[in-house]
Amino acid sequence: MRAVVIHAPKDLRIDSFPDSAPAAGQVRVQIANGGICGSDLHYYHHGGFGTVRIQQPMALGHEIAGVVAAVGAGATELAEGMRVAVNPSLPCGHCAYCREGLRNQCLDMRFMGSAMCNPHVQGGFREFVTVEASQVVPIAPTLSLAEAAMAEPLSVCLHAAHQSGSLLGKRVLVTGCGPIGALSVLVARYGGAAEIVVTDIADAPLAFAKKLGASHALNVAHEPAALEPWRAGKGTFDVLFEASGNQAALRSALDVMRPGGVIVQLGLGGEMTLPLNTLVTKELQLRGTFRFDREFALALKLMGEGLIDVKPLITASLPFEQAVAAFELASDRAQSMKVQLTF
Repeated sequence: MRAVVIHAPKDLRIDSFPDSAPAAGQVRVQIANGGICGSDLHYYHHGGFGTVRIQQPMALGHEIAGVVAAVGAGATELAEGMRVAVNPSLPCGHCAYCREGLRNQCLDMRFMGSAMCNPHVQGGFREFVTVEASQVVPIAPTLSLAEAAMAEPLSVCLHAAHQSGSLLGKRVLVTGCGPIGALSVLVARYGGAAEIVVTDIADAPLAFAKKLGASHALNVAHEPAALEPWRAGKGTFDVLFEASGNQAALRSALDVMRPGGVIVQLGLGGEMTLPLNTLVTKELQLRGTFRFDREFALALKLMGEGLIDVKPLITASLPFEQAVAAFELASDRAQSMKVQLTF
C-alpha cells in the first residue's frame, strides 16, 4: 500500500509501505479521511518539535477514520464494512498510571505518528492501518467519515474542559484560534458558558470563531488593549483555555482572570516565564491538559447525536497523493482551519 511519509523537514513523500494482516485481537481499517494536525505540520516544517526529532522515515497522521476491511480472531464486536474512527492512543494497560486510570499518562504509550519513541510509532496517513480492536470505535450512521476523523482533536478539547471543571454560566476566554481553539469554543458552548471571548493575531480564524458562536472575537495584534473591558474588578473571566502556546497570550490573560479563576494550558510553544505574584495574589489555578482517554468515545457520541457540529471546521479535503499541497494549505491560517487528506 501507499503512505504519506516524512523523511526530513519539507521532505514529504508518497511511499510504498508494509500492509500487515490483522493478528488475533486486531483490526485492519481502510482509511478514508485523515486530518492534518499541528504536530504533523511541525514534523513537515521543522522535522519535529522541542527535543523530539525524526530519526527515521515515519508515516504521519493520527486523526483518522475509515471502514473495517478485515477482522482478526477474537475481535467479535467488529465486522467488515463497519464505519469507524481510530483512536491513535495505545496505552500499555499495566503501568502504574494505567492502573490508576490515568491512561493518557502511560509510561509506554504508543501514539500513532509520533517520533517520541525510537523506533517511531508509524502514523495513520496510509491506505490501510492494522490496529488493536480496542482502538476502533464504530460511528453513528448519521456521521460522515470526515467528521469522524475530527474525534481526536475534539477529544483533546473535551479533556481540557474536564480539567477546567463546570463551564455552566461561566465567562470563558480562549486565546489562540487554530483548530484546537475553535473546538474549545464549541465545547464551551456545549458546556453552557454564558460568554465566550476569543483572541488571536489574525482576522481569518477570528471570523471563523464568531461563526462558531464566540461572543466576541478580538484581534490583539491590531488592538493590544482589546481585553481591557474584562479587566474591571481584578478581572472577570472564570476560565481560560490557552490554545496558542504563546507566553504573551498567557501573560496578558492573567490580568483579566478573576480571583480563583482556572487556567487550562492547551498550547505547547516552549518554556514560559510567568508572573508568580499574580498567580499567588489572585489565587489562580494553573492546570495542564495532555491528550485524552475516555473522551474519544464521548467525542464520537456527541457528534453522532448532533450535539457538537464540527463540519464547519473542515475547510478543505485533498487526495493524499497531493499531500505536499495539502500541508502547505494547512499551514496558511488565512485560508484554512482543518485540512484533511482523503484516501
